[in-house]
Amino acid sequence: MRLLVTGGAGFIGCNFVRHILKSRPGCEVVVLDALTYCGRLENLSEVMKEITFLEGDICDPTAVHKAMRGCDAAVNFAAETHVDRSIHGPSSFIRSNVLGTQVLLDEARGSNLRKFVQIGTDEVYGSASHGSFVESDRLNPSSPYSASKAGADLLALAYFKTYGLPVIITRSSNNFGPYQYPEKLIPFFVLRALKDQSLPVYGSGRNIRDWLYVLDNCRAIDLVLEKGCPGEVYNIGGGCELSNLEITGRILSILNKPESLIEHVADRPGHDLRYSIDTSKIHDMGYRPQHRFEDALRETIDWYSKNERWWRGLL
Repeated sequence: MRLLVTGGAGFIGCNFVRHILKSRPGCEVVVLDALTYCGRLENLSEVMKEITFLEGDICDPTAVHKAMRGCDAAVNFAAETHVDRSIHGPSSFIRSNVLGTQVLLDEARGSNLRKFVQIGTDEVYGSASHGSFVESDRLNPSSPYSASKAGADLLALAYFKTYGLPVIITRSSNNFGPYQYPEKLIPFFVLRALKDQSLPVYGSGRNIRDWLYVLDNCRAIDLVLEKGCPGEVYNIGGGCELSNLEITGRILSILNKPESLIEHVADRPGHDLRYSIDTSKIHDMGYRPQHRFEDALRETIDWYSKNERWWRGLL
């Protein structure tokens, strides 16, 4: 199989590339990445000899045509993902997440792809006051980021219905793990705690997220790539709902840092209170997370502690 991975130099993408190279011997992997601030070539340094890397933007039809040529399947990780950035500058999110997806889908129409996996997010469902969202629930995004991802999902499903393109969508909960750019909560707080700096918690800190170790997400996406049905959506979760304040406390505890480092700051606009997804559908395919949250969090903290060279210039 020849597999195109867009955004493969980013956090989830680079972990997925490593997973595929280990789990599918003989698979040819092509990575297309624009190398923006969170897509870094060094994330792939140890596997560069095993892949074909192309620097390019998914909004550029020429770059996409070159990357997708001869591929049997594609997984689209390429996206702008940080909610705070989307609040301050929505246009880049619309461009990458909607227009970029459309360019990929158009190219896929003229190719012989057997599968096109669009990587989505549980944020498209909006806040869950009770229960958990299933894949058929109405989308109700709150931020420019989640709205752009909802738009990409709907566009992908439209290409399945209109053109018969074999599109599959995954919607995962909050990922964490190695190589995550330190603007996201866990690496941001880990690095600040290591430097004995304050940890700014939005509002009351009672906002709840389901936490998913990135390597478990990669396994689930690989399963969907192999066994998923075109036109379907699959929720991927970690089964670990914790508030931001609980996450913060666990980070401080593991690093043996005082809770006095916690600083409550003004809440961000449109901050959803709780995300929760029902993962029965992918569980029926045989998927279960393999990493306990506490163990994965310790492994993640240990990785950042040992890889200062990777993050030193990012803060």
